[in-house]
Order: sequence, then structure tokens, then C-alpha cells
Amino acid sequence: MTERLAETSPDTASNAVVEDAAVRAHQPAHGASNTRVIWLLLAATFVVFLNETIMGVAVPHLVDDLGITVTAAQWLTTAFMLTMAVVIPITGFLIQRFPTKPLFVTAMTLFSAGTLLAALAPGFEVLLTARVVQASGTAIMMPLLMTTLMTVVAPSDRGRFMGRVSIVMSVAPAVGPTISGLVLETLSWRYLFWIVLPIALVMLVIGARKVETVNEPRKLRIDLLSVVLSAFGFGGLVYGLSLLGGESGGDSGGATPAWAVWVAVGVGVVGIACFVGRQLLLQREDRALLDLRTFTSRNFTISIGMMVVLMATLFGTLIVLPFYLQRVLLLDPLATGLLLLPGGLVMGLLGPTVGRLFDRFGPTPLLVPASIVLSGVLWWLTTVGETTSVWFVLAAHVVMSIALAFMFTPLFTSALGSVEPRFYSHGSAILGTLQQVAGAVGTALFISVLAVREAAASTAGAGEIAAQAAGIRGAFLVGAILSIGAIVGALFVRKPADMAEGAPIGH
Repeated sequence: MTERLAETSPDTASNAVVEDAAVRAHQPAHGASNTRVIWLLLAATFVVFLNETIMGVAVPHLVDDLGITVTAAQWLTTAFMLTMAVVIPITGFLIQRFPTKPLFVTAMTLFSAGTLLAALAPGFEVLLTARVVQASGTAIMMPLLMTTLMTVVAPSDRGRFMGRVSIVMSVAPAVGPTISGLVLETLSWRYLFWIVLPIALVMLVIGARKVETVNEPRKLRIDLLSVVLSAFGFGGLVYGLSLLGGESGGDSGGATPAWAVWVAVGVGVVGIACFVGRQLLLQREDRALLDLRTFTSRNFTISIGMMVVLMATLFGTLIVLPFYLQRVLLLDPLATGLLLLPGGLVMGLLGPTVGRLFDRFGPTPLLVPASIVLSGVLWWLTTVGETTSVWFVLAAHVVMSIALAFMFTPLFTSALGSVEPRFYSHGSAILGTLQQVAGAVGTALFISVLAVREAAASTAGAGEIAAQAAGIRGAFLVGAILSIGAIVGALFVRKPADMAEGAPIGH
């Protein structure tokens, strides 16, 4: 019996067996059509994730062209994050309520419409609205991809296919800033959207023709109070943390009063507490917007906990490392993007290989060594300074990316494979939501420590660059300490028992 059933009482386990059997009876047969659906979802998700990371490099151009402040320009990223944090918790309901194809078409239509609006935007306000529309479509894609994958892929092949998801998560964010930098060398920022638009439209047309419905929609009634609590909770927390961390490496956060930051965080914490209480009540009647019974699986809980730690560390590092390269080692933005590109590419390209290794050996032989290597790299980064070679930084980033590649796929697969099939959509939504929160936490934590250590070094008489280097070492120290928790967690993640079952899906 699976790990999730072993954790319940005999009566509950008996009921779960019946429920699992009923769900599996309705699942589509594995075959070429289901594989095609997954590939289309992977391609579309890659496009929308690529868009998510292209704006950071464009901030100086937006400031000059639109006549706005840096703080205002950073709202194009903050608003995107906020929309994702608000919409993703609702996707668990949407995936259960509506067929796969209409959801895909809706998501890609929103994304394409937002991209077109952004390319044509006459001013900042319209551009900001366009980013919100884009994010609404983006927020649907990853949970839809993960839920579809869990539904149609045989348990014995999930690691291999989940490894392909890691390509989307790793390569798209890695190449986004580099592509942005190359485009902005010769063209207007509007071409960042004109280049993405035709690709998105092609994905929309192909998906509308080829994507097949692979779920069994149910007539559910949405709980509007849960939606409101979710928006205030996750939106408030991500907003407050983004203000605390500052979207531009600490340059824009100073304009916001401290009380406003803590009010936003407080609203978020209270909202999430009320949201959780509401879901615990509603799930008794199977009406929860985000069903928290996924956490009754110890394997899901441990895997998700590790994902939160890794995401916080990854996002914090992705903010601090470019800051170090540009402010301390004095590289330009394009050189910085090119230096960080190999790590992202390696992480993505290793995904399918790691997935096959997971299918064969399980998570422990992958997670434990990788978590130790990751921790070692982060501890090494606590020694960087003004004279550190860029080649050592490149090597550290590549090794860290390899370690993360050996961790993400096993954790995704172990987490979602440990919940009951009827909770796949909720598990995917929880995963996506906590990714957004973890990213905001990591960014805020790393930048806050950086700012405090930099100020202390300046007070002690250090020069500007030396003080910044001291702040960066402090930020990496946070990541190194967090990584110890990842090593401990890696010892307790188990391969879901049903992943030895099932027939292979077509290639």
C-alpha cells in the first residue's frame, strides 16, 4: 500500500483505496495523445516562464523611455508576483471544475493578450495592466502542467517526465535575462514582447487544436470568502516581503516606510491564518478552495518543506549574485547574464537524466549527496570578496546548479506522488503558491541581511565596495545556514510506493 495510506487508520485507508480506485478508473489511458498534451503544456509553460524574467534588465530603459522612477518600474515585477500569488491558489479549484483544453486556451489567451497590450502600451499604467493580464495566464500554466502530468503519466515514468518540467523551471529563467540583454543592446524594450508574442500565439493555436481534455470536470461551487482571504493572505505577504527585500537589490525598498511593510506582512499573515481555518472547515464537505489534506502525507510535507528552503535559497542567490558581480566585481549587465547562463542551462539539461535516475533508484541517493554539495558551495560563497576571480564564481554557480538539478526533480515527484489522485490539483496549486512565497521570503531575507551587514561595515570604516562585499558574504551565510536544513530533510524523503507500478507512457 502506498505511503499516504500507511499513515492513516485502517478505516480511512479502506476508504482511500476505494477513492483511489474510482479516480484511477476515470483516468485516461496512457498513450501518444497524452504525451502530446504534456509536450504542448511544457512548451507553453516554457514561453510564459521565459517572459517572467525578462523585465529586470529592462528597468533602466523603461525609466528613460517612460519617464518614471526606478521604484515605479519595479512595480512591473512586483505586480506580476502579486498576481501569481493571488491566482495560483485558485487553480486547484479551476483544474477540477473545467476541462483541460478550455483552461489551456484561457491561460494562453490571457498571456497573449497581455503580451500584445504590453508591446503597444502607450505609458506605464497600460504596461502595468498588461503585466497583470500576462501573470493571470502564467499562474494557471504550471499547476495545469503538473496536475496533467500526474494524471496521465504512469507512476514508474513520473520522474523522467518531471525532469522535463525542470527544463522549464531552470532554462527559461536562465536565458530570459540574457535574451533581454541582447535585445536591449540594439532594440527597444517593446521588442521583448514582440519577440514573445508570435511564439505565444503559435502555442495557442496548436494547443486549441491538439490539446485534449484529460481530466473529469466536476460541478463545484467556489467559496468566494476563500478567494478573498487567499488574495489578502498570499498577496499581502508577497507584497510586504517584496517591499522588505526591494526588487532592485535594495535600491527601491528605501522609499517605502517601515510601518507600511510590516502592515502588509501582518495583513498577509492574518489572511493566511484565516484562509487555512476556512479550508479546514470546507474540506470536511470536499468544498475547499485549496484542500490541505495533502499535508496528511508525511512525504508530501517533508518534500514541500525542502522545496520551500531550496526556493528561498535559489531566489535569494539569484538576487545577490548579480548584485555581487555588478557592484563588487564591476561587470556590466550583459556580462553578468552570460556568466550566469551556463548554470541555468546545465540545471535544465540535467533534468531528464535526473528523472530517469529517480525512477530507477529513488530520491535518497540523489538528494543526500546533492544537498551536501549545495551546502558546500554556499559556505564557499561566504568567502567571496573584491579580488575573487569571476571564473571561481562561474564554477560555483555551475556546481550549485548541478546540485539543485539533482534535488528539484526528486522533490517534485516525491511530493505530488505521495498524495491521493483526487488531490493532485490541490497539491500542484500548493506547490506553486509556496514557490511564490518562498521566492519572496528568500529575496527579502537575503537583501535585508545584505543591507544590515553592508551598513555595519560602512560604519566600521570600510570603503563602499568592501562594505558591499561584506553584505554579500552575510547574505550567502543565510543561504549556507538554510542549506543545513536541506541536508537533514533529504534523509527523510521517500519514493512513493506506487511509483513502481504502471506501464510506461509513450515517448
